[in-house]
Amino acid sequence: MSRQPTEEDLPIDIIFLVEQLERRVAEGRKLPLSNNVVIDQATALDLIDQLRVSVPEEVRQAKRISQEADRILEKAQEEADRIVARAQEQAAFLIEERELLRAAEQQSQGIVTEAHAQADEIRRGADEYAASVLVKLEGEVVKLLQGIRRGIAMLDERHPVDTRAALGSLGDGDEAGAAPSHAQL
Repeated sequence: MSRQPTEEDLPIDIIFLVEQLERRVAEGRKLPLSNNVVIDQATALDLIDQLRVSVPEEVRQAKRISQEADRILEKAQEEADRIVARAQEQAAFLIEERELLRAAEQQSQGIVTEAHAQADEIRRGADEYAASVLVKLEGEVVKLLQGIRRGIAMLDERHPVDTRAALGSLGDGDEAGAAPSHAQL
């Protein structure tokens, strides 16, 4: 005979029990001139009882599996929602950061432009100041040069020969050998 499932085999597999019942029917003794078979009533009833006990256990297992699947799906959905929320927060942060960066770049551009304008203004002021100082200096140099020329002319009038002789000893290579006047200097 075949092995009967015991309490240790629980949970009993319904498919296994159906196969056992089917095998019993297939191995049963055929009644002549019919499709009926004779099987051991006690064995058939025992298998049917085991099926009755097994079905609720299988249903409970299926329900537990279904609940576990639902719990896993719910947990996965919560995780997906968290990931989406975090991604949205990160996207909002990046957009805000990008806007801040753009504003900072615009502000720095404005500061650089203003600094260039101030530098140009300072440069213009410095150029104007330098030009005015140089013009004043030129005026002073012209006055000094005029004073020097007047002094030389006055010396030429007082000592025409002595001044020329002193200058002649410097020798600038004039063809006539004459010393240049102070006016030529």
